[in-house]
Order: sequence, then structure tokens, then C-alpha cells
Amino acid sequence: MRAAPRLPEDGSLRWSALVVGAGGEVLLSHEPGRVLRTASVGKLLLLLEVDRRAEEGSLEPDRPVPRPVDGVRDSGLWHAMAATTLSVGDLAVLVGSVSDNLATNALLRLVGLGAVDRVRAGLGLVDTALHDEVRGARAPDDPRTLSTGRADELVTLVRTAVARPRVRAWLEGGTDLSMVAGAFGLDPLAHREDDGAPYRLAHKTGTDDGVRADVGVVARPGRGGETYAVVANWAPADGDRTDEVLTAMHAVGTWLRSSLP
Repeated sequence: MRAAPRLPEDGSLRWSALVVGAGGEVLLSHEPGRVLRTASVGKLLLLLEVDRRAEEGSLEPDRPVPRPVDGVRDSGLWHAMAATTLSVGDLAVLVGSVSDNLATNALLRLVGLGAVDRVRAGLGLVDTALHDEVRGARAPDDPRTLSTGRADELVTLVRTAVARPRVRAWLEGGTDLSMVAGAFGLDPLAHREDDGAPYRLAHKTGTDDGVRADVGVVARPGRGGETYAVVANWAPADGDRTDEVLTAMHAVGTWLRSSLP
């Protein structure tokens, strides 16, 4: 296997990264215990709680949910759609595929942030959490960021999520291939297993000012998967590092692709 790429770091740019092979072996490790902002990656915890309730029968996937009237746009599609009510299952699809903020808030208000935090505690996660709903602007009394995480815990989280068939199906539709997953040459709109894609990918990304995060499980069809979590934070006031960060994340993806069994 080729040596893992180096992640550029300085006083402004920081990383937390971990790649684990199908057998549990550590393939890449860079400050895996460092806590960073993870933007929308924390929505994984919400999807796990929605799936848990669907599994136990306390939340029907076809239950209709109204669109929040105090919505935030940014990522997602629901704000541009005519439908003002969607089912729980459809909202989960929107969260998993396009990280829809309105769908996130609708589901979060339905199940409650406390229940989502119990998912975190049940997985033994200490620093990885969804702290709040999505907001267009954060007041001084609001949590300072949507979610936080560290690579070693994020590997546990995404592996747990992908082990749940319903959650995996939600995540396999993820359209954001701008980061680590960009190296796999997949069609952003059609890369599920039944699309005949050369790799099976289920992942969740997070993007904000000074944040890029990509966590997922990737495998060749019929093979064991490798789990990755790569998070970068930088201070936007010190300059835009987006191109540099994406170049490094693509390098991790290219190396990961070459290491797949």
C-alpha cells in the first residue's frame, strides 16, 4: 500500500482524520482525538434516532410532517418544492441525500434534541454531538455550532449508521462528492449499488465557513468496506483555505481508492 498522504496543518488549519480497514486495522491517523466543528455531519445522530423509532413502531415512515415556517434555506431542496408536507421517510431521504436543513429541523422538532443526544450517549460518544437545530444566524445564547466531532468517534458513528439498512439507504443517495468521495469517480446523482457503480459508498458530509468534513464507508461491490472520517477546520478570517483543503481531501480519497481490497 502506498504511504498515506500528509495533511497540511498550521496555526489556522487543523485536521482530525482516521481511516480504518475492513479488519479494524488503522490505515491513516492524524489527530483522531481532536475535537472540531463538523457542520452537518451531526445529522447522522438524528437519522439514527428516526430509524430507531421506525424500527420499534413508534414513528411511522409515512407519517406526514409539515414544513417549518421559520425555515433556513442553504443546503437542501424542500425550500424550493411546492409540497408543504412530506413523510418522515421522505424527509430522511432529503437529509441523507442533500443534507436538507428544513427536513432536518422538521425531524428534529418531531423527535427532540434530547432523544438524539441519548443516541450519542448510547454509542459512548463523548465529543461527537448534534448541539442544535439548523439556524440562519446564531444568537449569543445559541450553541456556537451545529455539531462537533472527532475522527475516532466519527468512525464509530458512521459505521453504526451504515450497519442499519434503512439509514444506509438514506446515506447512499448522498450527492456531495466534493471531498474525499470525489476520488471515486462516481455519478453524484446515481451511485447506489443497483446503479452498477464500481464502488459502494454511504457517507455524510458537512460544510460551513471554515469547515469541511466527510465521513463514510466505501467498498468495492461484494467486498469489505473501509471506514473514513476526515475533518478540516480553519479560521476564515485568516484567509480562504477551501482549495487547499479540498485538494488534500481528494488526495486522501485517491489513496483510499488505491488501498481498497
